[in-house]
Amino acid sequence: MEIRYLENLSEDQREDIIKRKQLDEEIQEKVRSIIEEIKITGDDGLRKCALEFDGVEIEDIDITEKGKEACEEIDEELKIAIKSAANNIREFHELQVRKDWVKEFDGREMGQRFRPINRIGAYVPGGTAAYPSSALMTIIPAKVAGVKHISVVTPPSKNMNQVTLAAAYIAGADRIYAAGGAQGIAALAHGTETIDKVDKIVGPGNRWVAAAKMEVRREVEIDFVAGVSEILIIADETADARFIAADLIAQAEHDPNVAALVITEDIEIANRILFEVEKQMKNVERNDIIRQSLDQQYSGVIVANDIETMTNFVDEYAPEHLSIQTKMDEKILDKIDSAGSIFMGKYTPVAAGDYASGANHILPTNQNARCTGGLSVDTFIRATTVQKFDKDSLEKISKTIITIARSEGLHNHAESIEVRFDQTN
Repeated sequence: MEIRYLENLSEDQREDIIKRKQLDEEIQEKVRSIIEEIKITGDDGLRKCALEFDGVEIEDIDITEKGKEACEEIDEELKIAIKSAANNIREFHELQVRKDWVKEFDGREMGQRFRPINRIGAYVPGGTAAYPSSALMTIIPAKVAGVKHISVVTPPSKNMNQVTLAAAYIAGADRIYAAGGAQGIAALAHGTETIDKVDKIVGPGNRWVAAAKMEVRREVEIDFVAGVSEILIIADETADARFIAADLIAQAEHDPNVAALVITEDIEIANRILFEVEKQMKNVERNDIIRQSLDQQYSGVIVANDIETMTNFVDEYAPEHLSIQTKMDEKILDKIDSAGSIFMGKYTPVAAGDYASGANHILPTNQNARCTGGLSVDTFIRATTVQKFDKDSLEKISKTIITIARSEGLHNHAESIEVRFDQTN
C-alpha cells in the first residue's frame, strides 16, 4: 500500500482508482463459449467443466441430500451461530415486505399488488474460500418474499464445504447443485437435464461469475453484477489505525483483486494506517492474496485537502462497503448518497454486516451503487399495478388522454376512449 494525494493524481490515475478493475473482454469471450457449451451439452458440459476448472469428477450434480447430512454433521456451536445469523437476517428482511394497496383518486381505483418470482437461482461462491454466509444472504430474502422454488449452485470440490451445504439447507434451499463458475450460471439460465431453468439469478462471485451474469441477462433476469469485494474507509485523526488496518485486511482476504481504499484529510493517520497494515500482515493467514490486493493501483490511502473534496470523491467512487470512522460521522453521512452499505463508527466493522447484523452483504460493486441498492426482498418481488374506472371517472380524464394520444399521432388510442362515449351506437 502507498499514500497518494488526491490533488496530485492525474486524470488517468484518478480514473484507474474510481473504475477499479472492470470486466475483462478476454474473460468475457471465454465465458461466452462456456455458456454455449452448457446450452448444447447440459449435464455432460457441467461434468466436463468441473474436471477442467475445478479438478473434480462429479457424478451427482444434485447434492440436495448432502445439505441435510451436513446440517447433522457440523459442529453444534457452528450450527447455532448459523441459525442465529439466519434469524437476524430474516428479521431484518421481514421489515422490507410490501403490502398490497388500493386508493381512490377522484373516482379511479388505483393500486399495486406484490407477488414473488416463481423460481430463482442463487450462486454461492466457493473457490479460494467458502461462503456459507452468502447462502444465508441469498436464500433467506427469497424465502421471506415467498419465492416458490430456490435453486442453489455452488462450485464442486473433492470435499464439498459442509458449512456451506448446511447453511443452504438451514436457509431453506429447495435444491442444491454442484456447479460453479460461468457454467453454474449458464445452467441456471438455460437449464440442463438436472437443473431447471430459473426466472432470476442472484448472488456474488468472481470475475468469471460476474461476466457470466452479464452474458445471460439477455435470457434471464439478474440482480446486478456483484463482483469482487471492495471497501472504502473515511478516517480522520480520531480513528484507530489498528481497526482500519484490520478492516482493510479482512476485505482483502476475499480475493487478490479486492479494492481496499482509505481516504482522509490527515497525513498522520494515513501513516499510522500503513504502519499497522504492515504490522498486522506479519501474522495473517492468506497473506499472498491479501498482499496482492493491497498492493494494487486501486488500493491504498488517499489524502484529500478538505471534507468536501473527500466526500465528492467517495460519492463518485460509489463503494460497495463504506466505513466512516471520524468524529463527525453523521455530517459526512449526509454528504454521501452512493454506497452499497454504510458502516458508522469504529465499532461497526464491515465483518459485522458480512455475517450477522441482519443487513444483506450482497451489494453492488464497480460504481453500480450509483443506480442500485443491495439484495433485498424487493429483488424477488414483482410489483403489478391494478386500475379500475367507472364511466364517470374515465370521463374526467378522457380529454387529457385524447389530447396527449393525438399529439403522439396515436389516434386509435384516442378512439379507444371516444368510443366509450359515442352516443350514436
